[in-house]
Amino acid sequence: MPSSSASTTDATKSASASGGVQSLERAFDLLERMADAGGEVGLSELSASSGLPLPTIHRLMRTLVACGYVRQQANRRYALGPRLIRLGESASRLLGTWARPYLARLVEETGETANMALLDGDEIVYVAQVPSKHSMRMFTEVGRRVLPHSTGVGKALLAHTSSEEVRALLSRTGMPAATEKTITTPDGFLDALEQVRRVGYAVDDNEQEIGVRCLAVPVPDSPTAAAISISGPAGRVTEEATQRIVPVLQEVARDLSEALANTAQAQPHV
Repeated sequence: MPSSSASTTDATKSASASGGVQSLERAFDLLERMADAGGEVGLSELSASSGLPLPTIHRLMRTLVACGYVRQQANRRYALGPRLIRLGESASRLLGTWARPYLARLVEETGETANMALLDGDEIVYVAQVPSKHSMRMFTEVGRRVLPHSTGVGKALLAHTSSEEVRALLSRTGMPAATEKTITTPDGFLDALEQVRRVGYAVDDNEQEIGVRCLAVPVPDSPTAAAISISGPAGRVTEEATQRIVPVLQEVARDLSEALANTAQAQPHV
């Protein structure tokens, strides 16, 4: 997955310059580095990646363990703790709330159901949806979790992930077929990701649900990996409609990205 530690370091420097609390900045930086490393690391790894001395890291980790945000494993390595789950779930819901006006705009301009999804571990989770005015049963709903290989948002979210990481993810999840059109081989999925990089958007063509076609794009520079999509009947979301819809998707994704960035910058310093 794309690393966030570089952006976190930049944010830490910016916060330091504006009078932030250094120990708090360092603690969040360590949590980000743990997430980038897969959720479990040793102190020496954190010291090497952050440049902080071992005593400082040890002191910060002790505090995070005491608060439940980190736990120490039997092998003495450190893992992200369960209290982060509640924070993440709350933040995901809030991100979905911020996205709803942009999804509503997608529905207005395309006529199809609009969705927002995040990559949570190895799964895709839908965090927001604005339904089309057309009456149609859709498989997607807020809170639903699916595997990435059968969805347009999954392809959009993984398009710029290394082949090695994608193969590792697929080996963990498997590639069960939701329909006869689902991609079920790693090579086939990597070919689909190459297509996403080439054209700038992802397609789910009856791969999750027969009769439904989805178009998806990532939200650039989102604080967590996010994508937006439209879903509709294959008879309406045709190749001709795709050429009209994709520019709207890309424009809305850029506008949402800018709004999220402005929201982050607007947070007051305490």
